[in-house]
Amino acid sequence: MVTMLGKAGCHLCEEALAVIARVCAETGARYEVRDLTTADDKEKEEYWDKIPVIFVDGKQHDFWRVNEQRLRAALLEERA
Repeated sequence: MVTMLGKAGCHLCEEALAVIARVCAETGARYEVRDLTTADDKEKEEYWDKIPVIFVDGKQHDFWRVNEQRLRAALLEERA
């Protein structure tokens, strides 16, 4: 499961989501997008300067930009 923590109007979030959607479609993984503006104060403090933040199975995987090959490898490794 891939989770992207971002916000509306963020061009990096839009780019990251395109990569996530493509890789998840290829690997059969699920993904969700969470809006950081509605997160609790602790998450906002920790992640605001890093958006988009990408998690794979609840563990931080990337931030700012998504490396497509690295994400694909992580998802395929998870299924192995």
